[in-house]
Amino acid sequence: MVTQEQVKEKLESVLVPSVMRSLVKMNLVREINIEDGKVDITLGSATMTPDVQEWLKKKIEEDTKLDDVDTVNVSFTDGLPKDFNEIGNVIAVMSGKGGVGKSLVASLAAVSLQRQGYEVGILDADITGPSIPRMFGINTRPVGSESGILPVSSRSGVEVMSMNLLLGAESDAVIWRGPLIGKAITQFWEEVLWGKLDYLVVDLPPGTADAPLTVLQTLPVSGIIIVSTPQDLTSMVVKKAVNMARQMSKPIIGVVENMSYLYVSEIDKKLEIFGKSRGQEMAADAGVPLLANLPVDPELAKLCDEGKVELYNTDVLAGFEDSLSQAVKVLP
Repeated sequence: MVTQEQVKEKLESVLVPSVMRSLVKMNLVREINIEDGKVDITLGSATMTPDVQEWLKKKIEEDTKLDDVDTVNVSFTDGLPKDFNEIGNVIAVMSGKGGVGKSLVASLAAVSLQRQGYEVGILDADITGPSIPRMFGINTRPVGSESGILPVSSRSGVEVMSMNLLLGAESDAVIWRGPLIGKAITQFWEEVLWGKLDYLVVDLPPGTADAPLTVLQTLPVSGIIIVSTPQDLTSMVVKKAVNMARQMSKPIIGVVENMSYLYVSEIDKKLEIFGKSRGQEMAADAGVPLLANLPVDPELAKLCDEGKVELYNTDVLAGFEDSLSQAVKVLP
């Protein structure tokens, strides 16, 4: 006799159009009933247009043929994306200062977690200065329905949602006041069908004002990565972000110092072009581990410009991946 697990296994191969993740991973399979050779499957309809629903229905009926199954019926139940989202941990990447590389660290964190086999997404909360899509080489517009929209998948399967994916051109300016920015972030959280994710990485804009406050108050942030650079001025400003996290009772899981040095292979030497490293000092002040000292790497800059950040693979990134793996183990 056919079992629910066998049917569910078949549904793992049915991919949701556009996002290219299975119905199971998108958490849209709501109910499976089996009786007398008849299989009834109920799916969530969030973000699905009537055409997509009809396509999925035919696809499932074709792909779930099993021994002892005479008929397969597919029906849909209404719901909003937030009703189906099941996200294990939300990790915010934060700094009190702009230009330190938060988007880069957020991207590398997502890539590192994805390489470890986790299901990962990135919510680009830098509404007025989004750069995540460019780093991943994504220029596809999200699709959906009146009930919500789907994120866009990167080459390796990282789900991405960013304001730049919704603009007519990536250079268009978003000239909004704080309340509108906060509303957009909330919509990215509640009205995007993320499905089942182990980690959602949130790239925050600089500062400690409206946007970071919205994320820390609205999203169930389970850990924060603080990004800094060696300059003394940067360290002073970044400490404001550390204090904000503490005041909001959000745990900091580690510090990343970006632009820590420039390695010159010809002389086999690390040049501290922005001053002496303060990463360990910053981590000690926050009482958390130093996850990485990331160098100024022309190859990484080139890959980001080409939309190929997922191809970056160095010993430094491997070390960051190991440190991050240990840091996220403390998350609930």
